[in-house]
Amino acid sequence: MTATDDKRVRNQETQPATRRLRIAVLIKTNSGGTWILPQVEAMRERGHEVVVVLPPGDGRLTTELRRRRFEVVESPFPFRPGPSMVAGLWRLRRLMRRLRPDVLQYHLIASAYVARLATVGLPLRRVHTVAGPLYLDSPFIRAAERLLWRMDDVIVCGCRNASERYAALGCPPRRRAVATYGVDTSAFDPTGTGPEERAAARAELGIPRDAFLAVMVAYVYPPKRLVHAGRGIKGHDVLLEAWGMFRRRHPRAHLLLVGGGWTAAGATYRAELVERFRVADDPTITWLETVPDVRPCYQAADVSVSPSLSESHGAAVEAGAMAVPSIVSDAGGLPETVDERSGWIVPRDDAAALAAALADAYDEFEAGTLASRGRAARQLMVDRFDNRRTARQVAGVCETVATPAGRR
Repeated sequence: MTATDDKRVRNQETQPATRRLRIAVLIKTNSGGTWILPQVEAMRERGHEVVVVLPPGDGRLTTELRRRRFEVVESPFPFRPGPSMVAGLWRLRRLMRRLRPDVLQYHLIASAYVARLATVGLPLRRVHTVAGPLYLDSPFIRAAERLLWRMDDVIVCGCRNASERYAALGCPPRRRAVATYGVDTSAFDPTGTGPEERAAARAELGIPRDAFLAVMVAYVYPPKRLVHAGRGIKGHDVLLEAWGMFRRRHPRAHLLLVGGGWTAAGATYRAELVERFRVADDPTITWLETVPDVRPCYQAADVSVSPSLSESHGAAVEAGAMAVPSIVSDAGGLPETVDERSGWIVPRDDAAALAAALADAYDEFEAGTLASRGRAARQLMVDRFDNRRTARQVAGVCETVATPAGRR
């Protein structure tokens, strides 16, 4: 993003809406995707009417939107392969004609394909919001996006990396704003986390009080056919291999993994990892499938690890907001979440480099200097990743694209 574009985004964050808009938001899941909540709240706070189109059912996202009194409409498109897809596109088009939104915002690439096709020729503006650049790792999808991004009036990229990749596909700066999904820095706040709270969190998790604790918070996604074939994108296998190297020289260390399998296929892949790396036989590893609240895990931790093969910002922003420094891979937007004062960046899929970074973090833990990285990480999140600020940026983009000057 150029300096001019960055100034325009800051102006969009602070300028009031010029007129009330009707904004429709389409997403392919009714369970995940809770990161859209700050954005739709910001749209409503700025005076706009918001309707969210989701798959049928009472998923977590549907329930929370209705609790907050947003209008939720069931998507007639099935979001699964089958003969009903063509009819679903036609019914979705008919729904959009009935809703008559000024702006249609869509999240996740499957939603983008559906929204683009269903609304060809309709009098609305299209805002494609990119949660993560994983799909652009596929040569086939990149080739398709080289043409199809032109159907979007604006692409809101969740990280600078995604913006750079759309630039490589020919998308001009004015049509690829950057606004992260961010983190709620008021909810993820280390204030009040002292030695007693840390000790209590460790006791609840069964972690030794004096151990060096590395934490990885991520669902286990199953390998995908089109990208990183045969590998889970979150890099659990990379971390487990690195941990085997690291713990041989650092016995006073513990690894906490938090996250079960995403879908049945993810659960199967997780079970394969547990077996391959003999996790059940390693007393230095604790792997929890789910927790009611991840914040105590960060309260207990000394360092967070995000070894993804592809990612936007992931758990590094939550960890940073809780004043936990991070070791991240150089995949996607992860390098944007740390600087030289707050963490480490290692090459993706490099277990030896990850083990070395863990050793560096351990040395700082022993020296008593690791906490200063955590404080720097917290400040970085407040300055750049607070999701209330970035949600206002997204609302501002929707307002601008709906004006004559903001159209293509």
